[in-house]
Amino acid sequence: MLDSRARLLRAAVGFCLVPPTEPELRLLHRWLDSWRGVGDVVTGMNRQGYWLHLSNVDAGTWRATFSRESLISADGFGAGDTPWRAVQRAAWAALGSARERRRSSRSMKLFTSAVR
Repeated sequence: MLDSRARLLRAAVGFCLVPPTEPELRLLHRWLDSWRGVGDVVTGMNRQGYWLHLSNVDAGTWRATFSRESLISADGFGAGDTPWRAVQRAAWAALGSARERRRSSRSMKLFTSAVR
């Protein structure tokens, strides 16, 4: 289970992936669809133990990767036409994979205790 900060971060990033058709979503997009928003997401992800690699592939393509161990593999990857969209997608993927890893670990513990 994700801690309360990680759940809040995941909710904010998740809603940013929804088109801003409602006033509340427009407010969230104004905050997170900027370099300030990138910094806030990166700070939140750092507090969860993730590091960011952000690159500009060409004029209209950005790639972002969040990982706990940069030499092993990426925990979350995202691409987009803006740096904030790439960072939001990568954060969503990383926090989702962390949630799945914890769920799998819990299931495995229950399974091994049942087998004994």
